[in-house]
Amino acid sequence: MSHAFLRRKSIESNASNQTGLKRIFGPWHLIILGVGITVGSGLFSLTGVAAGQHAGPAVILSFLIAPIACAFAGLCYAELAGIISSGGSAYSYTYVTLGETAAWSVGWSLVLEYTVGAAAVASSWSGYLSSLLRGWGITLDPRLTHASFTDVVMADGSIEKAWFNLPSAFILLCITLLLMRGTTESSRINAVVVIIKMLVIASVIIVCFPHIQHTNYEPFIPPNTGEFGHFGFSGVMRAAGMAFFAYVGFDIVSSATTDTRNPQRNIPIGVIGTLIACALIYVVFAAVLIGVVDYRTMINDANPVATAIDKVHMPWLASLVKLGVTIGYITVLYGMLLGQSRIGLTMANDGLLPKKLAHLHQKTKTPWTAHIFSFIACSILAGTLPIGMLGNMTSIGTLFAFIVVCLGVIALRIREPDLERWFRVPGGTFLVPVLGIITCGTIMLSMDKGTWIRLGLWWVAGMVIYAFYGAKKSLLNPKNAAIKNLTDT
Repeated sequence: MSHAFLRRKSIESNASNQTGLKRIFGPWHLIILGVGITVGSGLFSLTGVAAGQHAGPAVILSFLIAPIACAFAGLCYAELAGIISSGGSAYSYTYVTLGETAAWSVGWSLVLEYTVGAAAVASSWSGYLSSLLRGWGITLDPRLTHASFTDVVMADGSIEKAWFNLPSAFILLCITLLLMRGTTESSRINAVVVIIKMLVIASVIIVCFPHIQHTNYEPFIPPNTGEFGHFGFSGVMRAAGMAFFAYVGFDIVSSATTDTRNPQRNIPIGVIGTLIACALIYVVFAAVLIGVVDYRTMINDANPVATAIDKVHMPWLASLVKLGVTIGYITVLYGMLLGQSRIGLTMANDGLLPKKLAHLHQKTKTPWTAHIFSFIACSILAGTLPIGMLGNMTSIGTLFAFIVVCLGVIALRIREPDLERWFRVPGGTFLVPVLGIITCGTIMLSMDKGTWIRLGLWWVAGMVIYAFYGAKKSLLNPKNAAIKNLTDT
């Protein structure tokens, strides 16, 4: 264990890593994947909560601050992706640049990011489904559409405790089965759904724009209530932390390296293209949404688009938009569960997680055991925890991974300055990575104490698992290398 911190994988070993997955993604596949995940995960779910609880109309600024910080980290991701061609995203980059213990911490954080993120999106999807069905005259029992033990209003006006968010588990099961059928087939379905989602967004902007009320933007930055993170500038930063949940798409793009043709070239294109496209969409859409709906009414609104479209009093359009949003969530969950399984696959191939997670289905060549594990974990979280808590937990894990990737660029620049790089972060060794560390760190510090406590508990649990399993089973452990050499001879 004492030497585990210093163990690093070589770039060559990552480049030659063979997982058995089919390489079917090109640059446009990756951008579609990234946009499909990013546009929806926060826009359709957390915009209302971030505005109602933290930033007010200034949530528009939050959606600007988040991509700026993401851009610094995204450039660092792009440089490392052009060098390190194995899957695993920030985990693999850290393994090469900073060592095994740091890589485990990042990998464990990514497991948190993808698992909790998928749970948050599934929870929001449940809200949209309920709203859609109500428009068709079908009412689901609210005790089966909300997180466990939250207060729900029954048809007779009484207040009861929710049991379990059942629709969220249902959609997670559907996406898991889709992914287990194979990457080629599921990616085609993903591309079609992305097109539907873009049409929905364009429709909402066009229809809602005339209904914007300028009074909904006043005051643009509501005065702080006396509590850090509740409006004022601290609220803008707190909302920016939640908005990071909306930009995990480019991170998931880099986790699909093992599914990508010519990853040194295509992954950087996918990362940067995703960030540029999504930042513009988010800012415009958030501005229209807040202009139509008073932020004070969206404190716990997990489906703000449905709320906004109801305001324009066009029932036929409301049904179409809600249906489109409900379908559009497929791409978000598709990408998150894909990223989760690829992280598990890569860590299992390195020996840090049980080898069962790297087992591929003989016919479809998909990591079916990793998909099943992800489904179970996500379903439990989505069914029992409220969306606001899930969103914050996702963001802090993402921010931590971003900071470590920025450090990795600095470390590799210093250690191997002459290494060939397909893409090089502009501004020298320190400028962009340090800006990424500062911006991401500032947003992390603005997050609430409960989120930090949950991250700490998750990290401690991860380090215990690493100490008693990962460090011993690692393929870089000299004892395991000696056993492998004896077996080979």
